[in-house]
Amino acid sequence: MKKVISTLCLMIIMSWFSSLYLAYGESSVKMQTAPTLNKIDSGNTAWMLTATALVMLMTPGLSLFYGGMVRRKNVLGTIMQVFVILITVSIVWVLWGYSLVFGPDLWGVIGGLDWFGLNEVGQDPSYMASSVPHLIFMMFQGMFAVIAPALFTGAFAERVKFSALIVFSILWVTFVYCPLAHWVWGGGWIGSVMGALDFAGGTVVHISSGIAAITAVLVIGNRTGHGVVGMPPHNMPLTVIGAAFLWFGWFGFNAGSALSSSGLASLAFVTTNTAAGAGALTWLILEWRYTRVPTILGTLSGALSGLVAITPGAGFVTPLSAIIIGSIASIFCYIAVSLKHKLSYDDSLDVFGIHGVGGTWGALATGIFASLHVNPAGNNGILYGNPPLIAIQSIAVVATYVFVFFSTFLILKIIDWSIGLRIDEEAELLGLDKSQHQEKGYSRL
Repeated sequence: MKKVISTLCLMIIMSWFSSLYLAYGESSVKMQTAPTLNKIDSGNTAWMLTATALVMLMTPGLSLFYGGMVRRKNVLGTIMQVFVILITVSIVWVLWGYSLVFGPDLWGVIGGLDWFGLNEVGQDPSYMASSVPHLIFMMFQGMFAVIAPALFTGAFAERVKFSALIVFSILWVTFVYCPLAHWVWGGGWIGSVMGALDFAGGTVVHISSGIAAITAVLVIGNRTGHGVVGMPPHNMPLTVIGAAFLWFGWFGFNAGSALSSSGLASLAFVTTNTAAGAGALTWLILEWRYTRVPTILGTLSGALSGLVAITPGAGFVTPLSAIIIGSIASIFCYIAVSLKHKLSYDDSLDVFGIHGVGGTWGALATGIFASLHVNPAGNNGILYGNPPLIAIQSIAVVATYVFVFFSTFLILKIIDWSIGLRIDEEAELLGLDKSQHQEKGYSRL
């Protein structure tokens, strides 16, 4: 154990020395944000259409990623949970979700319902994205609202009622995601008043889904037989395909958040891929060193750790900073996932360990590595002479933790009291595919 701790400390110290070089050396990346336009730009619109489709693809990719990691008897049920969130949240977003996030601000807390049912949301540009149709910006943001609740289904995999999941996802998006997204992006107190930086959803998507995940695990409990019987992934090639779709879609997730086909989008594209590679390589090395066996699941987990961590700072940091952010994220997430077994809580597919922990580090790292040389619309972090930004980022993280935990806990308790959250033990042993959907994922030849 002492060797593990000493090695990790050495890696972190080396990373910090590298960061000092970045802070006081010449920056080779000087990006400019796209100029504000008053009319629709066809190039920007084409890119945002593409980015929206890429982010949408992440949700089916997530269903494959999770589907391969569960047991054979739960593969279709797990995939179905993610798909039904895509279906239901798409409708919720059009009816009231978008208006609650980006509608006219009410007290810095929530958007009004002026745009209910997309009233006055049309083909003209909006103040949020002045060079693309308002409808495209709406749809792009809708894909973020979809994937946030889809992510935390992995925490309580193999044991939740399908009906309860549908109700939970609708209530959670309405009463948790929408207020939080408004606070950060819609003119609320975290983004507009405090000035916290979140380029593509570190707090809004990843920390929120991670905290919701651990809250759900505490309320719902462990799977039957957890810690006693083995529950290995049943189809790793399926998981690899899903991870590839996630990585691919993440380019739209982060680079699309530039809201234009610009130098800033290209920077976010590069930092996204760089952090993913750094995270994957770091996890592979750690696993190889301490378990003697490098695995594809570990490598994929490292890549996701890097992707999660770079999300809030993708358009605010340099590619060299992205290497540091992705590497340290992988260390923290590796430790968190390892501790899960010692603490005996059943976060089935490591949602908190990767998205909660990785998102937290990413938000704080943005307060360290952000640079006005990269994005004049952002701010300088500690390394560039602005210590207050890390305090602002920390407040945003703590506020997200507290709000998401208590709101999610209340929603879960209400659902459990009314229709029940968990399937019974017999149905759990039978599997979601058969007990919830009367289907099976594989037919025997």
